[in-house]
Amino acid sequence: MKPEVLVGTLRRRRRSSPKPATPQPPNVRSWVVYTALSLGIAALMFNGVLTDRPRSLPLPELSQVTDVRSTIGEVADSLQVVVGWDLTLSAEGVPDSVRVRVIPELADTLTLNQFGSELADTAYLPAPKVVQTVKGLSCVAAQHGGEQPLEEVCTPWQYVRPAATARASTTVMQIVVHPSGLQVDPDIDGRCAEWQRTHPSDSVWIEVNLTAVPECTGPNRKPTVAQFCAFAVMEDGRRLKTASSSNNRYCDELFTDWMRERYS
Repeated sequence: MKPEVLVGTLRRRRRSSPKPATPQPPNVRSWVVYTALSLGIAALMFNGVLTDRPRSLPLPELSQVTDVRSTIGEVADSLQVVVGWDLTLSAEGVPDSVRVRVIPELADTLTLNQFGSELADTAYLPAPKVVQTVKGLSCVAAQHGGEQPLEEVCTPWQYVRPAATARASTTVMQIVVHPSGLQVDPDIDGRCAEWQRTHPSDSVWIEVNLTAVPECTGPNRKPTVAQFCAFAVMEDGRRLKTASSSNNRYCDELFTDWMRERYS
């Protein structure tokens, strides 16, 4: 009878459900540490965002002229001087007007006034004669209300018209120079001359008479050197390249264009 009692007792124990575990109290110290770390990291991130954010500088009150340049060419019997400029940003916006002065070296100054929103104006000077070089300045100043104009910004320029002559013993009737004239920027501080001295075997040209290396590019973004070609008209009417313009690809192209003009 004892074994049966034991079996019954074991079965009753297996059927009884286990007692639920007693919940542990929360670890207050861990929560405090985690919360403090989270707040510290968030503060560092927020401070980094504020520190890395660029500070915007206040705009100046008045707009001023900058980057004055001139583009010069012959139009009929005149020399056309197109003066361009830029304006700095300001709190009051564009100036009321802009004063432009074209100051040739051996002629009277031309003064023009343009709307403050414009960025270019055009003046006309007498065209130079052959063998003449016209030099001058283009000066621009912003004007605000009835006040005196702000300080002028000036850029020098020059325009060259070369000439060539034939020896008296030759049968050449006329020497023609192409192009007849070119704007050639001043060589500020002799930068181009120094570049040519240190690069004796290199050409200054990227595109002849249009684009040169930076050292040979002046304040008006024009080359400080120029390539001219001389062609001869013979007494019998023939057109020939002179010795100085032979074996030159640029002069070959100009000579071809010049020959086409003869038959056009």
